[in-house]
Amino acid sequence: MEFDPIVLARIQFAANISFHILFPAITIGLAWLLLFFRVRFTLTGDAAWEYAYQFWVKVFALTFALGVVSGITMSFQFGTNWPGFMERAGNIAGPLLGYEVLTAFFLEASFLGIMLFGKQRVSNRVHLIATSLVAVGTSLSAFWILALNSWMQTPAGFSIQNGEFYAESWAQIVFNPSFPYRLAHMMLASFLTSAFLVAGVSAWRVRRGVDGPATWKVLKTGVFVAAVLIPVQVLVGDLHGLNTLEHQPEKIAAMEGIWETEKGAPFTIIGIPNEEEKRTDFALQIPNAASLILTHRLDGEVEGLEAFEHHPPVAPVFWSFRIMLATGGLMLLVSWWGAWTFARGRSPSTALITALSIMTFSGWVATLAGWYVTEIGRQPWVVHGLLSTSQVAASHHSATLMGTLLGYIGLYVFLLYSYIHALRHLATKPAGSLALLPRRKVNPVEGVAT
Repeated sequence: MEFDPIVLARIQFAANISFHILFPAITIGLAWLLLFFRVRFTLTGDAAWEYAYQFWVKVFALTFALGVVSGITMSFQFGTNWPGFMERAGNIAGPLLGYEVLTAFFLEASFLGIMLFGKQRVSNRVHLIATSLVAVGTSLSAFWILALNSWMQTPAGFSIQNGEFYAESWAQIVFNPSFPYRLAHMMLASFLTSAFLVAGVSAWRVRRGVDGPATWKVLKTGVFVAAVLIPVQVLVGDLHGLNTLEHQPEKIAAMEGIWETEKGAPFTIIGIPNEEEKRTDFALQIPNAASLILTHRLDGEVEGLEAFEHHPPVAPVFWSFRIMLATGGLMLLVSWWGAWTFARGRSPSTALITALSIMTFSGWVATLAGWYVTEIGRQPWVVHGLLSTSQVAASHHSATLMGTLLGYIGLYVFLLYSYIHALRHLATKPAGSLALLPRRKVNPVEGVAT
């Protein structure tokens, strides 16, 4: 059976980026949580916060390492599978990727050593500064990567000469129409992924009976961060959707499963997209809801897929969007349940602890689903409306692509299993070492532990 080489190349890149994005989704948010732990220790002198830092900085280091390695592998594919992209758009993509290395990666790499190994060699103030710079570095990395990705979705500030893209305004390229919404949406997703990770692992420690004072502090921190940020994410998601409707209406039509342009379009809760018949089978719908959400009017007109010469494959975009919404809804319910319990000074029930433990990696699910909506929803374009996927693909034989795809998938399954196993191993260690930490007093002015 012969497979389409372009489809295999797309699946291979999807496998690479799906594995890679799992780790920045944690490191971005976890870096800021680690900074919060250091600040709390500095202000209170409470050794529990230092223990929390010592535990989670190990997770951060492991996650950071896997993120760097998988990112390098992914970047190689620009040359192996998609050489036409850098040939045509390299004048824009190259500098943006270079800025990410120069401003973000160097900052992270330079101060990560102090963050991991310098606690006993530098003052608390220096260690706090190093932690803050690593947190800034992770966010800068997201800034540049999302600037490039957003430009590919909503290109601006360029000219095309002899088929190649040239920059005319770097301000317009970086701050393209979808960039602010995409950056805010991804940063919030990273914070929520990290919040549920720390809350879920802490809940696991409670269930295993290896919890301590730091466990409960981290658990409450994760729950309250998630409870506060999820409503913000809903608002940002709505704004991002409206921006997408303006610039990529065909993506919205695929997300909503709207086949024909209509006023008062319904929102399909669930159904089975039938692209051959151009309908959604077994659809459970809320009348006028899609128009209300997208146009803020019950009778607002929404363009259907029939209006576009090119549109993305409907089923994967349709289902990914609903997986993201369903996972986000569960995250909201569980976090508010936990926040309500802790705010009233009550001990969490076994059911709540179990729910938090089960939701440990819920942020991964929501982030991946949202990323699939974004990336599959851009098809058949690499640079929206200007450069198609087929124009930039390398001419490899399908057997070669299939072999390397299976190799990547096998390696990634092994690495992901190893990562989760290592995290579980850390989570089962008893908190008895907390008692061995010295009660250090911290001068809040100098920030030096004594």
